[in-house]
Amino acid sequence: MNKNLRQLFTAVLVLFVVLGFSTTLLMTVRTNALNADPRNTRALYQEYGLPRGSILASDGTVLAESDAVNDSFQYQRKYSNGAVYAPVTGYYSITSRADRGIEASSNELLSGQSDSLWWERFKSQLTGTQNRGASIETSISTKLQTLAYKLLGTQSGSVVAIEPSTGRILAMVSTPSYDPNVLATHNSQNAAKEYTSLASNTDNPMLNRAINQYYPPGSTFKVIVAAAALESGKYDTTTEIPAGSSYTLPGTSTNLTNATSTGNGTDGKITLDDALAYSSNTAFSQLGVSLGQNTLASQAEKFGFGSSMILDGSTATGLPMKSTASNFPDTTTKDKLALASIGQGDNVETPLQNAMVAAAVANGGKLMKPTIVDRVRASDLSVLSKTSPQEYSQAFSSGTASKLTSMMEDVVTKDAPELAISNVKVAAKTGTAQIGSGGSNDAWTIGFAPAENPKIAVAVVVHNVTTYGVDAAGPIMQQIMKEALQ
Repeated sequence: MNKNLRQLFTAVLVLFVVLGFSTTLLMTVRTNALNADPRNTRALYQEYGLPRGSILASDGTVLAESDAVNDSFQYQRKYSNGAVYAPVTGYYSITSRADRGIEASSNELLSGQSDSLWWERFKSQLTGTQNRGASIETSISTKLQTLAYKLLGTQSGSVVAIEPSTGRILAMVSTPSYDPNVLATHNSQNAAKEYTSLASNTDNPMLNRAINQYYPPGSTFKVIVAAAALESGKYDTTTEIPAGSSYTLPGTSTNLTNATSTGNGTDGKITLDDALAYSSNTAFSQLGVSLGQNTLASQAEKFGFGSSMILDGSTATGLPMKSTASNFPDTTTKDKLALASIGQGDNVETPLQNAMVAAAVANGGKLMKPTIVDRVRASDLSVLSKTSPQEYSQAFSSGTASKLTSMMEDVVTKDAPELAISNVKVAAKTGTAQIGSGGSNDAWTIGFAPAENPKIAVAVVVHNVTTYGVDAAGPIMQQIMKEALQ
């Protein structure tokens, strides 16, 4: 072989290597990226040419489904009562594919592309039938979700309801909301226009306030401070602690006062039970400083503070549905610690987190991992996976839980009788967090019922109101409990 032939042979060999490498890169390494590229219309038509699995409520009500249509995409995603369930479902669009909620967290299952569905895909190829995505059965109660959405109305806020013994989320409402149907249109220009409109809306309707919005918890955080005090062994429900009509924050000239004189106590002291019942700011700010930063931070962490909760999904099934981690401030100054102890300052949490606080007390101190999916079924209705209750932490002892339950019952019987339910013992804690100098508040109520055998734990927050937690959020919690216990 002469020199020219060898050079030609080498050049051809190099070209074959380059061709093989580029083909391998396209077929393997970049497959997912290319399929997800919105410019890849072939992948888009392939996705829409298959019936995507349904998303269901706990009673079988269809929340999201794909209907056959007479256009090039073949199937149209449809959402029942879209705005009510948007925080749960998310949406599926030709412009952004699966986004938010279960549409994103269980995308691989809904689309039929999950590894767990290989047998279904194999059978479809053998029989020549159409491959279908799996259906997702959630723990959401239609009656509670619908009622909570109706009760919040035009207000900005959130409701989260949990089954304390399992961690199953029964309702997850966020307002203002949006209708996923406008994003599911097959007209790409309209879909893009609707998305831009929603994304630029100052009310942020696409934000899931239940799991991704911070709020100062106000006096509802006093439940956590009370738990830390009881767990320390130095306090009981009848222990008298410093209170008074005012308390000057350490190292400052700022005075804290109480909303009512009943929180002042007698001769500058009040029992721990009455301090919670009458929501004494002067008592709990001093108690927090006495307990110290490390004790309170440790107790908050056991409730879930500092951790992001995965409600559904994994990187293998899509984009996991995760909550934003609530935050108890890492501060060494006593004035900031005093404020954090009454749920103000830099102390912030999500509605999900506050529902978990109520659920832990209701469940004897055992905090269960929150979940929103009960089971996943293949197109032949066989169960691919079923969610089992998992313990997140032992937040405190059963003895402490029993005392906290009694104290939260006293909140209702002593200070907030309007939260009572006939023939049902209710345990609750209200909270009103100041969020501005103009009298604006974040109004909270958390609680559970029946107190002696809890079936539901609820957290309600109503944002930017001029009323108190017991007035704005309390009636919502009460009605949801009534509906759940019927």
